[in-house]
Amino acid sequence: MASESLHPASAPARRTVIAAAGAAGLAVALTACGSEDSASSDADSDSGTVLGSISEIPDGGGKVFGDQGVVVTQPTTGQFKAFSSKCTHQGCAVKDVADGVIVCPCHDSRFSATDGSVKQGPATEPLPAARIKVEGDEIRLA
Repeated sequence: MASESLHPASAPARRTVIAAAGAAGLAVALTACGSEDSASSDADSDSGTVLGSISEIPDGGGKVFGDQGVVVTQPTTGQFKAFSSKCTHQGCAVKDVADGVIVCPCHDSRFSATDGSVKQGPATEPLPAARIKVEGDEIRLA
């Protein structure tokens, strides 16, 4: 007569099951991140994302491209500059550019449209420069 074991079969520990589920979820997330269409990302990296037309940037003023996190200015006719649109004081997005000044609406910090330097605090650090290129009448991120 065969005797049956009185000890139940061992099951994986709860921590092992949770760790395996977490690893599987991470693998799915990483796979999804890597599935971007490489043709479109190559095109953007080769030619840069088009921000807009040079006609959109007024002399002595500028335009904030919030989705791209950049502000483009035209301090003098035909000269285009770009800076991060994130204020160096507390990270608010700058909103207005006029009369050679970039203005943050949160605490009224003001920055030079020519070089991003602080014109009025509370910000103490300049806006970091961003790289752009002008091709024909288009302004692109470089």
